[in-house]
Amino acid sequence: MAEAQPQPAGTAKADRAASDKQAVAWVAQSSESIRTELGKVIVGQHDVVDQLLIGIFAKGHCMLEGVPGLAKTLLISTLSRCLDMTFKRIQFTPDLMPSDIVGTEVLQEDPTTRQRVFKFMKGPIFANIVLADEINRTPPKTQAALLEAMQEKRVTSGGETHILEQPFFVLATQNPIDQEGTYPLPEAQLDRFLFKISVGYPSDEEELEVMRRVASPQMAANEKGVQKVMTAQQVMAVQQLVLRVPVADQVLVYAKNLVRSTRPADEIAPKFIKDWISWGAGPRASINLILAAKARAVLYGKFAVDWEDIDAVAGPILRHRIACSYTASAEDITTDHVVEKLLETVKKG
Repeated sequence: MAEAQPQPAGTAKADRAASDKQAVAWVAQSSESIRTELGKVIVGQHDVVDQLLIGIFAKGHCMLEGVPGLAKTLLISTLSRCLDMTFKRIQFTPDLMPSDIVGTEVLQEDPTTRQRVFKFMKGPIFANIVLADEINRTPPKTQAALLEAMQEKRVTSGGETHILEQPFFVLATQNPIDQEGTYPLPEAQLDRFLFKISVGYPSDEEELEVMRRVASPQMAANEKGVQKVMTAQQVMAVQQLVLRVPVADQVLVYAKNLVRSTRPADEIAPKFIKDWISWGAGPRASINLILAAKARAVLYGKFAVDWEDIDAVAGPILRHRIACSYTASAEDITTDHVVEKLLETVKKG
């Protein structure tokens, strides 16, 4: 066999770029297939679906906030089937303990030697997609059990460290009404969620379609008919592809200025920020803003980040990382209003 000749560096780089562009086109096509499969079960919620896919491709966790009955749980479980990932649901309640999430050590007796040994029994956190349902219904001690898993992708029990299977995502839901007896997540834990996704009511036509589907025997057949579109390994390959998406310097500067403008003490913060915001977003917001914009570009078949990608993900990135002042609350100003005004104020280029 003839000895292989080394390729010029420029050729190898061009080949990688061409391969990545083909991969981006495949991701865009596959994402459309995922939307089609989800559409067999879920009516509408197109923005929510796109934001979940962006979160997964950007290797981030997502918080979904909406009133009961909007099919948040059904959406997440169906998405896990489209991506061929293991799925576990944890219903957060006031009496839930950390061991109910991460697992616990159980004393077992060996039937041969009669020796007793401790064996770690894995909790529901050991899955690719973990649905933390109504996460604000459980005390802070139990909420904190998710912190190490979300940040470090591992859990510790009985002095032993257990690595979580990759890919790993926590998709948490939160009910914005009936806040009596709930435990709002601390800022440190909120900051670990890439997105806070607002799940709204369906439109008039969508609600009519929901009524038709759910009251029909065809609904069960639709749920069973959901097809696998990607595998867990392919999702991890997409995550690496996202990291290679180029970002122009002027787009980076715009994203940086957008985040720094949320900080009242920063010199570039506009006056309404100083009036309405108590504290702004930290550096993790800047990093996540770029990662999410890259993932959105790939989702839509683009191999470069533009202004539209930054603006599209700014809301779910920033809405849970800034805090409104008493003045803003008195004027019924929400963080979403602040982000919208920022997008109109911060200059591009």
